[in-house]
Amino acid sequence: MGLEEFIETVERDDEHRRRRLAAEKSYEVKQYLEGVEDQFEEALQGDALFGSTAPEVFVGRTGYPDVSTGVLSPMDRSVDAGDYATSGEWYRQGLGVDDVLQRRSGLLNSTQSAMVDVHDTWDGFVGTQREVAIADHPVDVEVGLEDTPDLDLGLDDVTTPTGPRARASHADLAENPHVPRPVEKTLEDDDWRAEGAMTYLYRRGFDVYDINTILSAGALGRGENRRLVLTRWSITAVDDTVGQYLRGTLDHTDTVGRVEVWTNEFMGNRYWVVLAPGDWEFELVEMKAPESVWNPATAEYYLASAHEGAEGRTGYVDETAGAYYASRLGVLEHLAERERQAKCLVLREVTDDYWAPVGVWQVREGVRHAFEGSHGEAETFHGAVGELVDHLPVSLTQLRRKSTLVAGLQTSLTDF
Repeated sequence: MGLEEFIETVERDDEHRRRRLAAEKSYEVKQYLEGVEDQFEEALQGDALFGSTAPEVFVGRTGYPDVSTGVLSPMDRSVDAGDYATSGEWYRQGLGVDDVLQRRSGLLNSTQSAMVDVHDTWDGFVGTQREVAIADHPVDVEVGLEDTPDLDLGLDDVTTPTGPRARASHADLAENPHVPRPVEKTLEDDDWRAEGAMTYLYRRGFDVYDINTILSAGALGRGENRRLVLTRWSITAVDDTVGQYLRGTLDHTDTVGRVEVWTNEFMGNRYWVVLAPGDWEFELVEMKAPESVWNPATAEYYLASAHEGAEGRTGYVDETAGAYYASRLGVLEHLAERERQAKCLVLREVTDDYWAPVGVWQVREGVRHAFEGSHGEAETFHGAVGELVDHLPVSLTQLRRKSTLVAGLQTSLTDF
C-alpha cells in the first residue's frame, strides 16, 4: 500500500479525535483513591491482610542499598489477582489510563526495609517476597501490618503505579507456590550471570514482565551477587538485555526490502515506526504536547531523542529513559520474527490524552502492536519522513535538529 493511502486509512475522524483531558479531567490522581480506605478496612482481619497476591513485587529506590521492598496484594478479595499484575494482556483488554490507575490503586504495597544483598535468603519477609516473584501464579499470603496505609499513589514514568503503602510486620505464605522448571534451573546454577539467565528465560517463552519480576527479587545472577534490584532498574535492564540478544541474532541477516511505515495509537500515544533497508540502526524521537503534565512550562512541543548504530549503545539513555529500551525491544521482536534487519526510526507523539504516568509498559505494547495489520510503503527513507511530517506536531526543521537519522537523510546514499 502506498504511504499516502496508508496514512489516509489511519487518520482519525471526528468521533475518534483526542479528548482534551486538560479540560475534562483533573490531573489530581488522588481522586482514584476514593473508596480505597474503606476497601482496606473491609479487607483487614485484625491487623492482618489475607488474600491472593499478584505475581509481582516492588522494590523502591529510596535509601539504596537499604531499600523499601514490598508485596503487592489486591485489597478486594473477590478479584482475580492476576489481572492486577502488569502484562501485555492490558493492551489486549484495551485498558485506558484511568483503568490502570483504578486497578493499581486497589493494590496494597506491604513493605519492609531490607538490604539489597539477599544471596540465599528465603525466609522472613524478603523470602516470602522472593517466593511470590518466582511463582507462576498468584500465591495466597497473610500479611501482618504495623500501621494504616499511606494513601499516596506511587507514580513513575517507568514503573507501573503502586497503590497505598503500609509497613508490614510479617508476610507468610499460605500455600506452596509452583516454580517453573526454567526458573528453578537459573536458581540452581550459582555461576550463571544474570544476562545469560534473562535471555535463557526469554528463549523459553517468558515475557519480559515475568523476567523483570524475577530479577527484581534477586533471583537471577551468580549466587554471591544476587541482590534485590530496584523495580525501575529491573524493567530497563531486562528490556535492554533481551534487546541486545535479539540484535545479535540479526547480525548476518538480510535487510528489509523496502521502506515501510507502521503505526499505532495507545493511551494517548501515537507511534510511527519507519523501517528502511540497511544495517541495524535505531532512534526514538519523543514529541510531548505543550501545557500537558509532561511539558507544562512551554507552549511548544518538547522533543527528546536517543540513537544507536550497528554497534549498539555503551551508555544509559537519559532523555528518553526506559521508553527507548521498551520501544527498541518491540521493533527488534518484529525484525527477529521476520529474520531481517533494518534502520529504524520510532516517532512517539505524547498527547495530553496521556494524562498520568502508568509505566513504560504501554510504550512497549504500543510499539509491539504497531506491526499488526497493514503498513505503508515509500520509495525512500527521505520520502517517508517527508510524508509523515505533515501528520506530526513538529516541522521537518525541528525534527532534523533533534533526530540523528533525519539529520543524516541528505547524505544517505540509499535515498538517491
